[in-house]
Amino acid sequence: MSEGTARVAIVTGAARGIGAATALRLAQDGFAVAVLDLDEAAAKGTVESIEAAGGRALAVGADVSDAEQVEAAVSRIAAELGAPTVLVNNAGVIRDNMLFKMTDADWDLVMNVHLRGAFLMTRAVQKHMTEAKWGRIVNLSSTSALGNRGQANYSTAKAGLQGFTKTLAIELGKFGVTANAIAPGFIQTEMTKATAERMGIPFEDFVKGAAAQIPVARVGQPEDIAHLVSFFVSEGAGFVSGQVVYAAGGPKA
Repeated sequence: MSEGTARVAIVTGAARGIGAATALRLAQDGFAVAVLDLDEAAAKGTVESIEAAGGRALAVGADVSDAEQVEAAVSRIAAELGAPTVLVNNAGVIRDNMLFKMTDADWDLVMNVHLRGAFLMTRAVQKHMTEAKWGRIVNLSSTSALGNRGQANYSTAKAGLQGFTKTLAIELGKFGVTANAIAPGFIQTEMTKATAERMGIPFEDFVKGAAAQIPVARVGQPEDIAHLVSFFVSEGAGFVSGQVVYAAGGPKA
């Protein structure tokens, strides 16, 4: 696709980790990519990597849980890159704690970023997809949706995203829009490193311990998830919608 006809993708939480790998992969696939993150300056590194490889990208700062910021961001992306028809809802935070220690703020922040954020971003972008009669939505869930100790907030949010995905698939299918979810298992990122630190375990030991429980005998890399996103947003995946794929190196986490 030439610059004038390149489809535009938005990846939220794309400054690092899975989001950054996904943004890079979609740029390689020929998309112009809006690299959206809470901190616009942090998103610039991903943009520079895309541009260095000959791609086209834009760093956008926005809090996905803020309706006004989301609308402004999507309007800016449409004006500067073109109408977005691919959305990867990846932005996320963790505030892990056992239920009896979890604060209202811990619960609300996780719900707001994951669930409200995905809702606001999708609502803002869907009009561009329905007008184009083509669109791809990929929501990042997690194996934690099956339940995980110390993650009542995160697991609830990640399970909620699966229901959201299935409803989007039903509502938007007639407009040529698909919606799917990816539920990663253990992926080696700054977020899992932070978890190891919180637990007081050296990250290398944390990774080794996780790999020992995974059938393919390794932990996941951000690129593993980016590869699956690439499939879901491809032209050939138009008959795959409303699905949740557990990318966890085995049948479950």
